[in-house]
Amino acid sequence: QVQLVESGGGLVQAGGSLRLSCAASGRTFSRYAWHWFRQAPGKEREFVAAISWGGGNTYYLEAVKGRFTISRDNAKNTLYLQMNSLKPEDTAVYYCAANPTRYSPTPRDMDYWGKGTLVTVSS
Repeated sequence: QVQLVESGGGLVQAGGSLRLSCAASGRTFSRYAWHWFRQAPGKEREFVAAISWGGGNTYYLEAVKGRFTISRDNAKNTLYLQMNSLKPEDTAVYYCAANPTRYSPTPRDMDYWGKGTLVTVSS
């Protein structure tokens, strides 16, 4: 079993930055492909970014490319999402999630989820 706890959300003005963290405990962190998803009010949960278990491959939603950076620290069992140049449309609850074998942009392919952290971007 894997437990995930997100932190770092908050209220920020458009153009600002936030760094989200996801602390993992339980099974071996380094063997999983790690993901960030987000869900805005009234919308479906959508893929934001992912990083392979070795960290060599990263994947991004087109709308966040060049603004968001996903990274992981296997020694600290922590996943990060650096978000720069934030826009009001980035407002959502952000979730970290894990797949034990591969990257996938599909929420139903994730085995583990955190409870989320709210990011609000004001205009």
